[in-house]
Formats: sequence, C-alpha cells, structure tokens
Amino acid sequence: MSPGLDAAPGIVAIAFVTVATLAIGTWGLRFSRTTSDFFVASRSVHPRLNASAIGGEYLSAASFLGVAGLVLLNGADMLWYPVGWTAGYLVLLVLVAAPLRRSGAYTLPDFAEARLGSRGVRAACSVLVVAIGWLYLLPQFQGAGLTLRSAVGAPTWLGPVIVGVVVLANVTSGGMRSITFVQAFQYWLKLTALLVPAAVLLVVWAGDSSPPASGAGGWSVPLASGGPSGLYVTYSLIIATFLGTMGLPHVVVRFYTNPDGRAARRTTLVVLVLLGLFYLLPPVYGALGRIYAPELAVSGRSDALVLELPRIMVDGLLGEVLTGLVTAGAFAAFLSTSSGLSIAVAGVLSQDVTGRSRRLGGVAAFRLAAVVAVTVPCVVALLAPNLGVARAVGLAFAMAAATFCPLLLLGIWWRGLTPYGAVAGLVVGGLTSAVAIAWTVGVADPDGWVDALMGQPAAWTVPLALATMVSVSLLTRDSVPAHADRFLVRLHTPETLELDRG
Repeated sequence: MSPGLDAAPGIVAIAFVTVATLAIGTWGLRFSRTTSDFFVASRSVHPRLNASAIGGEYLSAASFLGVAGLVLLNGADMLWYPVGWTAGYLVLLVLVAAPLRRSGAYTLPDFAEARLGSRGVRAACSVLVVAIGWLYLLPQFQGAGLTLRSAVGAPTWLGPVIVGVVVLANVTSGGMRSITFVQAFQYWLKLTALLVPAAVLLVVWAGDSSPPASGAGGWSVPLASGGPSGLYVTYSLIIATFLGTMGLPHVVVRFYTNPDGRAARRTTLVVLVLLGLFYLLPPVYGALGRIYAPELAVSGRSDALVLELPRIMVDGLLGEVLTGLVTAGAFAAFLSTSSGLSIAVAGVLSQDVTGRSRRLGGVAAFRLAAVVAVTVPCVVALLAPNLGVARAVGLAFAMAAATFCPLLLLGIWWRGLTPYGAVAGLVVGGLTSAVAIAWTVGVADPDGWVDALMGQPAAWTVPLALATMVSVSLLTRDSVPAHADRFLVRLHTPETLELDRG
C-alpha cells in the first residue's frame, strides 16, 4: 500500500472530526444569545448532557494517548493515573460540587471574591487560573502535532495550528452553550474510537498462539522497586490526581452550568460512570503494546502507541481503518479539552483584563480573551514540542491541588478563612509548584530524592499550602468577612429547603 493510501484513513478521520465539530458548534450557536449563554450556558444544562460534556473535555490527550504510553513504559503502577483522575470526581462530588454551584459564581475568582470580599484574592486566583489553564493546554496542542505526524506524516507544527483555529472558531462563535453540545458529541466519539479497535485487537491477541516476546519488561514494574523515593512518587501522584481535579478551571466552570446544586451532584455521579467506562480501555492498549510494540518505548515514542498499535497488529485495510478511528478519537480529545480550557481561561481574562475596556462589551471582551487564551499556549507548543503529554498534565494537576483545592475546601467548609490566609496559601502553593515545574522541565534525566520531590510535588506542596492558609487565617482572625456565616448558609442550604421557606 502506498504512503498516500496509508495516510488516507487519517486524513478522512481528521477532516470528519473537524467538520463535525464546526457543524455542531454552528448549530449550537443559535442557542447562544446572552453573555450568560457564553459564560455558563445560562445555567440550564441537563445533568446527562453536562456529564457527557464534562467527559468530553476532561478526557484529554493525557487520557487518550498518555495513559497507554505510561503503561507501556512503566507497567501496571501507572494505572494510578486513571484511578486518581476518576476518583478525583468522587472527592469533588462529596465536598465541592453542590456548594460551588449554589455560590452563584461564574468562575473560580468570582467564588473567591464573593466568599472573602477581597480583590487581592481574586487577582491571585485569576493568575493561577490562567497559569494552570495554559499549562494544561500545552500538551493538547503537542498531542495534536504528534497525532498528525503519526497518522498522516504531517509536520509537527500543523496539529497545533489546526486545533487552535477550530477551537477559536467554536469558542468565539457560541461560547459555553455551543461548546456543551460539541464536547458531549466528542465524549462518545472518543469512547467508540477506543472501544472498537480494542475489541478487534483483543480478538487478534486471543487468536495469536505465540505472540512475540516483549522487550519492555514484565507487566508490572512497581515504582516502589526504586526504593523509598519510588513509593513517595506513587503516593504523591495519588494526592495530585485525587485533589487536583477540583482545582482545574475547566472542570469547575462546568458545574456552574447546572440549574442547581442537586443537578450538580447528579452530573458528578454520571461523570463517574462515564469516566470509569472510558478508563477501562487505555490500559488494554498499554498491555498489548508491551507484547507487540516494545520498540516504541525504546525509541521514546510511547505517546504514539494508541495511534500505531492497530496498524502493527492488524494488516491491510482493516488495520488502516482502525488507525483512522483512533486518530479521530485522539483529535477529538485535543479539540474538546482545548475548548473547555479556552473557555475557562477566556472567562477569567474577559472579566479581569479585556473586560475592563470601556469599548468592549461582555461578548466582545470574551472573544478577544479567547484569542489570547488559545494563541499563547499554541505558540509555546510550537516552540517547545518535546514535553511529555502525561507529564505536563500531571504538573497541572499538582499545581491545582496545591492552590485551588485548599481554597475551595476551606472556603466552603471553614468559617475562619480570611483574605490574608487565602492569599498566603495561594502564593505558597503556586510558587512551590512553579519551582517544581521549572526543575522538572529543566532536568533531562531526573534521578534521586530531590528529583522525585520536584517531579511529583503534591505530597509536600498541598500540606504546606493548606497549613499556610490555616495558620495565617488564625493569626488574622479579626479579618474574617462579616458576611461569612450568611455565605456559608447559602452554600449548604438545599434548594428545596429554600423553596419551602419561600
């Protein structure tokens, strides 16, 4: 089969996803009329639709490509990534989802200012939302370049450009209302794109009486085999994924689109089911890759395993069709997550930067902010294309866990949180995470305790930020906002009780 024909399924898949995304986004545009539609879809999204949309934006390049690549490289211990990413929603369900929706805020900075009555806290939150959003957007653009290179042989720079243009078109045209329909479609596309090829590959494996020996080692290569530092990395990873989910700006903003707190909890329950179903599949590719494609680990191309395994295991037209299907799913992953992150970052920028101009209205300020939100990480991805996909996402989770997780937990459940304590904790968590990220990106081959502490910092940055918030708040207890009791009652009062009282 010629190279042109080899690339044909990938080209068709990418074209289909792009056209379908733009078409659904355009269809959703007719429902977007107000500023509230652009920011939070007028808080009227049904839990099942919202859960599909959350699944669409949450299952990013790290989930679609990175998990299988990590299992290929390091064995079964890497399953802590999908377990943690899913369990994070359980923590969010129990502690955060309903109260956060009842706050009435549009964004995390809105919530912080309403809870603490401080512009300083709002400014710190805005900076962190943009930083986490851009750190999370970077691997989406990098993954798009990797997908196009593996599927159709395109230059690496083309993927980030295509994703950036499509995301901008959808986000600026219809905002959250339009993107909700797009992301819900993309979740089911991603699930199908992994499920169908996985079923075929398992049949091939079951019928292969003598599969080739793996050069990548056994199925399980425990992190703890590296000594105490390996065990530390495991626990720190669990903390980052369990607690980081509630601090991700594109995750939190979706709960503001629910009609009420009860709907937010129902949405989270459905999300747990959808994520659990999806995360059964990437480890299958990782396990099969250890048998049939160990050379990808040796050559440093583990992130391309999902894209290349169907062609390796299945010859002929069927293999090319399966490759086209996983290519479509991967491209949908980049588009959906990039859209959610862009909306979250643009919402903050439009309120705190572009929206301050008297010449721009609410929607116009949002559109300008969206251009900035997409362009900056896209340019960085073009200039630094070699950062590992799952690695970058893991760092974003660690920063979210060390900043917004303490703020949300204390802001929702502790009356004594003060503006000074919140700012101190955010600064400590943000700066220590930034130092760890800079260290990790700058060290080519991390080894030893210091590199373990910096590579997975959540186990020490989260307790440090939490202790800082509590201790500084206790030292400044006279600055507890006067409205704190009233605001907490609002967060924890079910809507049905409020209706009865009314």
